[in-house]
Parts: sequence; structure tokens; C-alpha cells
Amino acid sequence: MPKPLPTSTSTFRHIVEGNYLYIDKTEQIYHLVKNPSAAWFLSRPRRFGKSLLISTLDELLRGNRELFRGLWIDQSDYVWETYPIIRLDFNLYPNASAEELQNNIKRYLAMTARQYGVTLADGPYYAQFGDLIIALAEQKQVVILIDEYDKPLIDNLDNLTEAIQIRATLKGFYGVIKALDRYVRTTFITGISRFTKVGVFSDLNNLTDLTFDERFAAILGITQAELLHYFADRLPVFAAKEGLTTEDLLARIRDWYDGFRFTRLDVRLYNPYSTMNLFDKSSFHNYWFESGSPTFLIQLIQQHKYDIQSINELRVEELAFSTYEIDRLAIVPLLFQTGYLTIRDYTSQTMTYQLYYPNYEVENAFLTYLLDAFSNTEQGLSTSHLWHMVDALTKRDLTAFFNNLQVLFANIDYDLHLGYEKYYQTIFYLIFKLIGLRIDAEVKTNAGRIDAVVELAERIYLFEFKLDKSAESALAQIAQHTYYQKYQARGKSITCVGVNFDTSTRGIAEWKTAEI
Repeated sequence: MPKPLPTSTSTFRHIVEGNYLYIDKTEQIYHLVKNPSAAWFLSRPRRFGKSLLISTLDELLRGNRELFRGLWIDQSDYVWETYPIIRLDFNLYPNASAEELQNNIKRYLAMTARQYGVTLADGPYYAQFGDLIIALAEQKQVVILIDEYDKPLIDNLDNLTEAIQIRATLKGFYGVIKALDRYVRTTFITGISRFTKVGVFSDLNNLTDLTFDERFAAILGITQAELLHYFADRLPVFAAKEGLTTEDLLARIRDWYDGFRFTRLDVRLYNPYSTMNLFDKSSFHNYWFESGSPTFLIQLIQQHKYDIQSINELRVEELAFSTYEIDRLAIVPLLFQTGYLTIRDYTSQTMTYQLYYPNYEVENAFLTYLLDAFSNTEQGLSTSHLWHMVDALTKRDLTAFFNNLQVLFANIDYDLHLGYEKYYQTIFYLIFKLIGLRIDAEVKTNAGRIDAVVELAERIYLFEFKLDKSAESALAQIAQHTYYQKYQARGKSITCVGVNFDTSTRGIAEWKTAEI
């Protein structure tokens, strides 16, 4: 009988005592904690196991060896000792202001003080933090564990004045750790974002950032080997349910949930939250994406008029991942750190990273959200129209195709209609990317010199779009540049489609076709 899956808990003790499946990461954890006087920081997207890691460290450094029986670390030379622990989870309480954050910090400190029989004098949060560290260190050096350090900042990014005050509060808090580092055995901090050290962590300059550290590339997430090992008894049953071979099922799981990569070392990881839910429910679904909305990011993309098409060929240097602060937010590092983009490739000669969507779940859901935002379409309605458009292309019914395309454009608010081609190109791009994600594996959508190409099993469609010109001029451009030549050798029928959009009527003015 397979062990139950921990889809609703990230507490190590609950997982062990409830006999839930635990993917053993204790060998990598061992290499973290074996050396004292260390201060670590790790950034990963939400729902990627950060809280479970903090919980595991908590039990390990309290010396609760009985919870680790049968795991790698239990057979190692790790010296089991008990340390006093100060643990804070900034995801637990709302922090809508700097004052509320300071009160919550004092609440955490008071709970820890009571646990160890320490009395704290009244005073500011940073003074109480320092007093607690010193008091606990009379027994033994202290361990400090902080989960989701940046949650108070992220929750207030739309209120810059308050966010700056919250940053100052956090800066003062972390500065205490550095000032009293002789009393601290280990500090471990997790979060989603990597705000520059001149901001939040400027006074904690001994912090070692593990985010891009190859040694700990797989400390969170599920590797292919782990998937095959820990879900071996579930795979054949799941494959039979889906009517697939085990190999075909694995390929589909990789397409949906694999692909996260955080270092130069090419270690690909499955999203643990989605993967656990997938095997628990035996159903493919947007689990991770639906656990949190990218509303703020999409608003930022719209405000900055960010060219979403640039993601197709996005190359950055490592410095680009963290060179931003709350008062000058940069879209690319935010997309990477929040998990909507990941490392696809690394080129050592130029020391640059190619970024792209990690998998189908993320790309499909994120682009759908973008299309809904740009077209002002009710969520779910655009998805319905996209499927109708796929069916129409398959049936060679271009009238139905353009009727559905027209509905998407008809929903755009008047003040969102911008009289320049780039805005419409973004809509076209999103629509055709999403069409490409919805059709069979042998179907391809390409972006080249021509605006869009949809390749079906028996037919290829070449689309060229014009703004306030004519469908005839769009067809003429296809003919003039012979866009179709590269596809003629494939032995398929080719349909060229010229489309003109009229900004005065805010819709499709005309479309014409030509067969090759």
C-alpha cells in the first residue's frame, strides 16, 4: 500500500508521524548544517518546499533523531545535538504595515521566550530580539530559522511608502543577527525574492546565498530519479487509468510539471506541490498555478509595456537576477524568482542564461492570464474561444476562426485599444502561443518573420496581420517575401491568410486567403 501524500502539510513531524511520503533530502541538509557559524539564504518560488525545509531543520537541530530513523542522515556521522531555536514564519500573519510587522515579530519572540523560560523586558522589537539571542546563548549557541522573509514586502509592493518602512524594519531586525553572530550557531533564511543586499540584508553581510549554488541545486523540488524511485508503485496504476504506457505517462508528466532549473548545473526539477497533487488525485491540472495568482506581475507587465514576445529569446547575465529593489522593480528577475520563468540553458563562454517557461502548466496558465488581462475577457471565456479556434483550424473553417477571434477583440475596453501595432501584435502572439499549446504534439506554432504559423497534421496556415491597411497587402507581403518556401518541402497544403484590423472599429476589418 503506497504511503499517503502530504498535499496539505509542510510540517516534517506531521509527515513522519503520519507515515506520509517524504522525499529524503537529508544528505544535502547534512552538508548545510555540519559546519557551525553559518548564515544561509535560499530563494525558491512559492510552493517549492521551503517551509518543509525549515521544519526539517528545526527538528534536526533540536536533536530529535527519532524522527529521522531510516533517512540518510541517520546513518551518517552527523553529531546529534540540541540547540535553542528561534523560528519565525512571516507567512503566518498579515503584515499590512511596519507597525503590524514589528508587533508580529515581538509576538514570535514572546512565544519563543516562554518556551525557554526567558523573560523579555519591554522595548523595541530589535532590542527584544537581541536580548533573546543573548539569553538563549547562555545554554548553547542559538539557531535562527526564518521562513518567507520577504512576504511582508511582497504583500505591500503596491504601497511603496509602506513597503519602504517595512524594508527598514526588516533591515534592523536582520542587523541584530550580524551584531550578535558570536552567539549564533546557524541562521537559515528562505524567501521568494532576492532583493539586493544594499536593501534588506545590508547589515547581514555574512549571509551566504545558496540560490545559484550547484551543490544544493536539488535541495528542493523533485528530480527525475526521485520521481521514478518514490512514485514507482503509483506509476503503473496511473498509466493504466490514463490508457497510456508508463513511458508515455512519464513523458506527459515531464511536459506538465518538470523543467525548473536554478543553477548553471543542468538539474531539472519537478514542482513538488503539483507533482504530489498529481499523484494524489491521478489527474492533470494546474495545481501550482491555481494556488496563487500572478495579478501583481501582470499589472507590472502592462504598466511597463513589457514585450512579452522577448521571452522567446531572453538571455541575461546572473547580475540581472537580483539587481532590483522595491522602488525600482524589474520584471525579468521577478518572473524568474516567482517561478514563471526558469533557466533553460547556460552558455559558459558568454556567462549568460537563457530563460523560458519551465513547463506546460506554467506557460499555458500564465499566458492565459495575460490574454485575459490584455483583452479584458472574463477568465474562462478566452479559453473557450481558443478551443473553438483550434477546432475551426482543424476543420478548415476560417469563418468560425475569425468569428471567435473577433469576440476576443470585441471584449477589449475602448481605453485599452491603443492605436499602434505593437499592442495588437501582443494579442496575436498570446492567442497563437496558446493555440499551439492546445493542439496535438505533432502540431507546431512558430514565430519568425511572418506573424504566425500554425502547422497541423495535414495543413499549414501562414498568418500575416496588418493594422489600418488591407488584407490584400498582408497577402502581398507573404508572397513578396515567399514566407511559404520553407514549408513547401513538408508535403502539406499551405493556406496563406492576410488579416487587417481597423482601429476605428476596434476589430477585424477583413481577411483573405490564398492557397499555395
